[in-house]
Amino acid sequence: MGSLYFLIIVIVAVIAYTLYNYFSQKRAVKTLTEEEFKAGYRKAQLIDVREANEFDGGHILGSRNIPLSQLKMRMKEIRPDKPVYLYCQSGMRSGRAAQMLYRKGYKDLYQLQGGFKKWTGKIKSK
Repeated sequence: MGSLYFLIIVIVAVIAYTLYNYFSQKRAVKTLTEEEFKAGYRKAQLIDVREANEFDGGHILGSRNIPLSQLKMRMKEIRPDKPVYLYCQSGMRSGRAAQMLYRKGYKDLYQLQGGFKKWTGKIKSK
C-alpha cells in the first residue's frame, strides 16, 4: 500500500512540474507560425540553439549558433533591447532557452513553431 501512495505522489509531482514548465514557457515566449516567423526574423536577432554539428548540417539563412548548452556563458552576445527569434530542431530547446533569457530580463522573445524540421524557407549548409 505504501508503494502505491509513493507512485501516486511521483505521478502528481511529474504532472505538476510539466504544467509549471508549460505555463512559464507560455509567459516567456510567443510561438510563431513559419509565416509569422519569416515576417519578423530579419529585423531581429535570429538564434539557433542547436549544437554546432546540427547547425553545420543546415540552418536558417542569417542565424547565429548559440547552443543551449553554452547559452549562460554567451548571453552577453544577445542584445536585450532587440527582439530575439529562437529555434531548435523541434521547439523544446528553444523554449528552454527562452525561459533562461526571460529570467535574465529579455522580454521580446519568439520561437519557431515545430522548429527547424518544419522549416521550408531558405537554409544554408556547411
